Amino acid sequence: MPYVHSGSATVHFRTSEVSGPTLVGAHGFFLDGSAFEPLRKPLAAAGINLVTIDARGHGRTRTPDGEIFSYWDLAADILAVLDELDIDGAVIGGMGQGGFSALRLALAAPHRIRGLALMDTEAGECTPAELAWYRVFFERWCGSEPLAPLIAELAPQLIGGQDPRAWREWTVRWSESDRTIVGAAARCLMDRRSLLHRLPEITAPALVLRGSHDGVSTAQKSEALAAGLPGADGVVTIPGAGHGAVWTHPESIAPLLIQLVRRAEGDIDSVRTPRTAPGRGARVAVPPAAIAM
Repeated sequence: MPYVHSGSATVHFRTSEVSGPTLVGAHGFFLDGSAFEPLRKPLAAAGINLVTIDARGHGRTRTPDGEIFSYWDLAADILAVLDELDIDGAVIGGMGQGGFSALRLALAAPHRIRGLALMDTEAGECTPAELAWYRVFFERWCGSEPLAPLIAELAPQLIGGQDPRAWREWTVRWSESDRTIVGAAARCLMDRRSLLHRLPEITAPALVLRGSHDGVSTAQKSEALAAGLPGADGVVTIPGAGHGAVWTHPESIAPLLIQLVRRAEGDIDSVRTPRTAPGRGARVAVPPAAIAM
């Protein structure tokens, strides 16, 4: 399995090994890179190379126990994967917390960003009410009470919909996982700072989308994100989808991503018409000035 070292982290990734333009998939909290697997075949059929990455505290990526990290570090992890693959630039797709990393990467290394697909995500920080909910939930999750009731509470919110069959792959993983491993990632989530004031600095073509039933990334949050990005044109809403639209509604999302890649590449011939669905980059460190803001 492919790994790359990024700082103290050993980062797991997967690539489709397609020769066309690259789209990076950065997943949401409690998920991993496989959240984008339903998109891999339709994107490959359109000539797009999908690179998925497991974030710190998730999947097969490993960090030293107890180490604190931020979404700026996760942005640097994405750069490390692109460098390892000798990919000069890519469209960065971020779902949920993956969007937090994508925005920071666009600020830290704009010359590596061809476009942004911001899915069920936002640019703000946690509200006091969200912080209070997160603190209680993560204390329970990392504690000793039975996981089953917590998983039953989490799945509809995180994945979305009312059909447990769409949740099963993830609920099984959560039941069998080390429940304490998300502690540092939870702190990262709760400690993030707003980037709303910096969105005008990001000029890459951008797609902002959300599931119509997403109670996490609300319509108001998505509209604020799109309004702040010069390269965005409003918010695309996926009817019937929740927070995990990339997992539950790939047939709706794949054509939007293909269109964004075409727009970002500026050459419609660089991406083949999909059949199954509607030089090296410089090594760049995340600048301290970017983190401070």
